Amino acid sequence: MDRLENGNVAQMASAMETAITGKADGIAVALTDDNAFVDLTKRALGAGIPVLAYNASAAGNYPLTYVGQDLYLSGFRMGQRIAQKVTSGDILVGIAQPGGNNVQPRLDGITDALKQAAPGVRVQSVNTGAEQAGELNAMTAAYSGNTAVKGIYAVDAGSTAACAKLVADRKLSGKIGSGGFDLLDDTVTGVKDGALDFTIDQSPYLQGFLSVLYLYLFRLSGTLVAPPVTDTGLTFVTKENVGPYASAHSRFEGGDNKDVLAMPGSIPLPPPSVLSR
Repeated sequence: MDRLENGNVAQMASAMETAITGKADGIAVALTDDNAFVDLTKRALGAGIPVLAYNASAAGNYPLTYVGQDLYLSGFRMGQRIAQKVTSGDILVGIAQPGGNNVQPRLDGITDALKQAAPGVRVQSVNTGAEQAGELNAMTAAYSGNTAVKGIYAVDAGSTAACAKLVADRKLSGKIGSGGFDLLDDTVTGVKDGALDFTIDQSPYLQGFLSVLYLYLFRLSGTLVAPPVTDTGLTFVTKENVGPYASAHSRFEGGDNKDVLAMPGSIPLPPPSVLSR
């Protein structure tokens, strides 16, 4: 099962209940709420159904593992990057579901990083709601109420796309800081055209693919292959490296191109390895 389109916790819990009743082979669920899935997870495991958390986990729950981004760290890294451009004044940060385990840690990370790196920056969070259609309205209203802001940012996909459109519509590109998360078409276009300084790729394809693979191996081995906690990482997508994202439309990054993409003639050097020998 997944998060469903609007992230409605009650609907997600109902879907998990149905999966348990139907004796599903395994369940992967985004634990966006601390309490709603605890008893359901216990019931599933008690019935021999493995449960993994992906995209979001919850303290006090009992999934076998977590597959997804280190959400607080991603927010902290984003806050550090914001501080390179904005050193004082207000910034807007859109968040679709305040308190949600998949987005609140990012906002917390941003706030903590700015307290250290740019204490003169004040974070004004904007509750944009879980429906993408209303997120632009929420961000626009927040900006109209404070046009002196030094940056417009977001911690979820829909709000980030809204930031890109707001910055472009108000012709603010290059005048204020801007950025966010994920790879919706409007977001990628915003990075390419300069409306966004960056967006963060959390490798969502891996989150789904590895969850299914781990469930399969766990069942196949009679529980002997323990699924590992897996951080799917973060990549800052900027104007310098957005080209393939904008042109390939790869299904592995949320696009609709199902073709296997050809390897490039050369691969750019990654940062030096920090792993000990």
